[in-house]
Amino acid sequence: MTANTKWESDIREIVRKYALQNALEYKGNGKSSSVLGRIMSERKDLRVRAKELREFVEEEVYIANKLSSEKGIAHLRNILADKNPDALVRKKQERRTGLPELPNSAEMKVVLRFAPNPNGPLTLGHSRGVVINSQFAEKYEGKVILRFDDTDTKIKPPLVDAYRWIEEEYEWITGRSADLVIRASERMPLYLEYAEKMIEKGYGYVCKCSASEFKKLRDKGRGSPYRDRSVDENLIDWRKMINGSMKEGEAVVRVRTSLDLPNPALRDWPALRIQHKEHPIVGEKYKVWPLLDFQSAIEDHEQGVTHIIRGKDLMDSTRKQKLLYEHFDWKYPETLYWGRVKVFEFGGFSTSGMRESISKGKYSDWDDIRLPTIKSLRRRGFNPTSLTEFWLDLGLTQKDISVSMKTIESFNIKKIDATTPRRSFVRSPVEVEIDYGVNKSDIQGVLKLANHPEGTVRGDRKWKIGEEKELAYVEQEDIMGKTEFRLKDFADISLKGNIGYIDSIERSDKRPIIHWITGDIAREALLYVPDGDKISTYRGLLENYDLKEGHIYQLERIGFVKVENYPKEGIIEMVWLHG
Repeated sequence: MTANTKWESDIREIVRKYALQNALEYKGNGKSSSVLGRIMSERKDLRVRAKELREFVEEEVYIANKLSSEKGIAHLRNILADKNPDALVRKKQERRTGLPELPNSAEMKVVLRFAPNPNGPLTLGHSRGVVINSQFAEKYEGKVILRFDDTDTKIKPPLVDAYRWIEEEYEWITGRSADLVIRASERMPLYLEYAEKMIEKGYGYVCKCSASEFKKLRDKGRGSPYRDRSVDENLIDWRKMINGSMKEGEAVVRVRTSLDLPNPALRDWPALRIQHKEHPIVGEKYKVWPLLDFQSAIEDHEQGVTHIIRGKDLMDSTRKQKLLYEHFDWKYPETLYWGRVKVFEFGGFSTSGMRESISKGKYSDWDDIRLPTIKSLRRRGFNPTSLTEFWLDLGLTQKDISVSMKTIESFNIKKIDATTPRRSFVRSPVEVEIDYGVNKSDIQGVLKLANHPEGTVRGDRKWKIGEEKELAYVEQEDIMGKTEFRLKDFADISLKGNIGYIDSIERSDKRPIIHWITGDIAREALLYVPDGDKISTYRGLLENYDLKEGHIYQLERIGFVKVENYPKEGIIEMVWLHG
């Protein structure tokens, strides 16, 4: 296996581009350090992977230099001209901060919308839409509509609790409620009214071709045999659809377009279909439901949405909706796009897939600490502002990029580190009996340890020491094969059997420093850590000083955790936040 086989295509492309550019500039003498620097400048999300990326960069620089030596500088220039012409001119990197300007924003009251499907709670990916839309609304003193696109009763049926969850999660992320909340399922009369208008005006028609039959005709640029029927004939079938006398799949309503459109997907696209499955909010009242492109387009017009921000994979949706807007003589909103963001650790998750896995017992619930849901992040103790700062730092780019959770976590660390108290947690503890010997008179009875090494969390933790039989607990791994070590912030120890003799209170040599806990302050605890498809459980002794349920602590040498369960007696339970 070569170094490049494990890298995603977008990363391979950027590494090769800069390797060739560097070799061209330095006449076949490209340097991997320079290439790595250029990559980090353009793709800040890769900074956390710099060490593992280095080998691949070195390999590509070697290949580029070799090409220069064997085929000449002109060959490198030709490759770049064909694949990456922008790389032929080295531009000084300018870092864009904040959000771009919204086009034509000065001419209108800005109205945006965030429109999730309530088939589950919000995910990490959804938080991008929440953050970007709400930040634009704040910037332009506009508003955000939270719209539940819940008109699919079959493939992605709504989950009743998800409506409330999403409203709460929106508020958690942004710090305020959405300006307006709409449930599409409760506005069905509006969509059906527009569908009937469309049929009456000849903009739409009822098509009874099967999906496969229609696709064959469409791809050949030919129309449906139902396309040119009279308005009256179409209205007769439309009412049969509405009253439930037609079966699912028997007919759809299509938006009439030109059959000469270059993109076959846009030709006479489907707007409404028959679904008889009960809807959890409005029951069995409706037999015909709009598809998302139709429902969303109508609602955007009705609510006066001025700007739509969506994934670039939805460009066809924009094109379809513009054709509908032309029929009704409406002005389409300004549209901006972003590329896909893949989080390495959560690449394969979807809301539908998680819902199925939860129902099968693979995950405990939507807040399972292995899942990329906002419920899970809240449970683990993430600060919502860190999500806002991460998405704003990433910006509104159409590039498809991959990031690690470590990148997101780095933003959270910046938010919480200075205010997070430290505590000790000893895993797989080994008991050591402390013998003070001649040093007993030097012990004051209380060992004071700072709540934070930089003093940003006021106060000290106080450990009682100097008892007749003092017990200390250390991690087995820390003392394996060692007879001398220093108990952190306390004393130099010589170990004989299970007895630790104090050699010096002050640090006397370079023996290793290990963390520990006194028996007086120790309490049994469990730490749950997500580990791929599993949850690893670590059992140990936790420093039981001024702990509070629901609070975040940094366990020394381990990482940030949240105390999830703090009973008066028994085992304390913690969940992992991040390292």
